[in-house]
Amino acid sequence: MKTSVVSVLVLAMSLFAVDAVPQPQAGQLAPDFTLPSQDGTKVSLHDFRGKWVILYFYPKDGTTGCTIEAHNFQRDLAKYEQYGAVILGVSVDSTSSHQEFCTKQGLRFKLLADTEKSVSRQYGSLTNLLGYRISSRNTFLVNPEGRIAKVWTGVDPGQHSVEVLATLAKMAR
Repeated sequence: MKTSVVSVLVLAMSLFAVDAVPQPQAGQLAPDFTLPSQDGTKVSLHDFRGKWVILYFYPKDGTTGCTIEAHNFQRDLAKYEQYGAVILGVSVDSTSSHQEFCTKQGLRFKLLADTEKSVSRQYGSLTNLLGYRISSRNTFLVNPEGRIAKVWTGVDPGQHSVEVLATLAKMAR
């Protein structure tokens, strides 16, 4: 039931896209960026060249779907690390919100604060929901050369980590 409600909300959010910026597609160079993480350090996408990057955008710290998705990425973190992959979560929440979310939920990967909404926009993942500009639930798998390998939009937070791992396993061979 909760997953169905979340799926309906994600679909509704995609119907109210704010900016007509197209999402980067498979084969394109992933747009570079630098954002602060929950611990205040600056994180740049180019720092992860040579690694797979799971770059996932999500609406809001602490909400049901976002918590489920983050827990599943955390649960599978060791499996991602076996492929030399890192997980970066992005939302428009502040670093202090991310820090509280990570502490409360036991998250050990980086959550990046896109408070200016520029990276969400750059990745075609900025949505207007009830007058609030938030990140859509989209994920970009970036290969070690810095190119988009796969794009998922409007994902099901309960199943998404399993889907990403299956794709990574095929591509990382």
